Amino acid sequence: MQEADIRPTRVEVDLGALGRNLAAIQRHVGPSRVMPILKANAYGHGIVEVGRHLDGVGVDALGVAYLEEGEALRDAGVRAPILVMSGVVGRQVPRFLAADLAITVPSVSKLAHVQQVASDLGTKARVHLKFDTGMGRLGQSHRTADQLLDATLDAPDVVVEGIYSHFATSDEADRTLTEAQIERFNRILDWFDRRGLPGPTRHLANSGGILGYPEAHLDMVRPGLLLYGAYPSKEAPRTVEVEPALRWLSQVVYFKVVRQGDTVSYGATWEAPEDTRVVTLPVGYGDGYARAHSNRAEVLVGGARKPVVGRVCMDHVMVDLGPDGTAYNGDDVVLLGSDGSDGITVEEVAESAGTVPWEVFTSISPRVPRVYV
Repeated sequence: MQEADIRPTRVEVDLGALGRNLAAIQRHVGPSRVMPILKANAYGHGIVEVGRHLDGVGVDALGVAYLEEGEALRDAGVRAPILVMSGVVGRQVPRFLAADLAITVPSVSKLAHVQQVASDLGTKARVHLKFDTGMGRLGQSHRTADQLLDATLDAPDVVVEGIYSHFATSDEADRTLTEAQIERFNRILDWFDRRGLPGPTRHLANSGGILGYPEAHLDMVRPGLLLYGAYPSKEAPRTVEVEPALRWLSQVVYFKVVRQGDTVSYGATWEAPEDTRVVTLPVGYGDGYARAHSNRAEVLVGGARKPVVGRVCMDHVMVDLGPDGTAYNGDDVVLLGSDGSDGITVEEVAESAGTVPWEVFTSISPRVPRVYV
């Protein structure tokens, strides 16, 4: 029997919704290609199943953060081009080459090391050059970009397939930095024109860039949060219509009457204002349902919003049904997603926890089984 058939807490992932979101993004950015980002277990949706599905519909490429994520996709039979976007430790390079993964090269020294390993192994290394145009995290500075580009001319065993940078504020109302990053990236690309060389695949736009900066779509775009049916901020324009692909559910495992003045959970932070009915759910911060939701979040019970009361425990959450509320053991409760005419959005969950949608998705623990529909 599958774990998802046993555990009352689970995540449901709608692969059809992911496919529709991908198609909507493709229509919006065409003729630019699309590289869905599958890092952090495909934003909590399940990297192997999502990767297989997208590979099956003929995706242009896939992006991940770490070597192990790329290897997991290859082990699962995914054949699409895969770019690993994080920094690379030198000892990992042979594994990149063995798994046919594209390497992010952010410096002259890293390029030299990749060239040496590829030469020693008698093979070619596929790379994407990474430039820092304002993110300040990873990449050759835009001010010294020519140093890395010039060095590629002396790296015969390195195949430069792509060149990219990453936006820092593309989902914010202030466009100043993003527009500066676009200008800096275009200046970097002038190197190819000055030498009469064909340029590699250019990619710059993340979800915010896809939505608000068509001039940054270039040859390829990299949707992350947008692919999974959420928007990066309230300020980002809704130029692509997407739908959530994930529902997070648990089930009632205990029902009780709490008398007026009695308290619930650690610290006695919630006291019943009147006689009321409270149910317990087998989910908690050990599953990624943040402790910050204590006395703040709402869930859907029978399609109706009910408050989380008391502190969220490692393995349990308590919900107040009110004095006349009804629920039975085994009833579904929606933590994230829709039920009937109402829905708990990832943006709402993030606000309740004082965080961002990315963290909500990626914090859902591996001990929560994923069910694919």
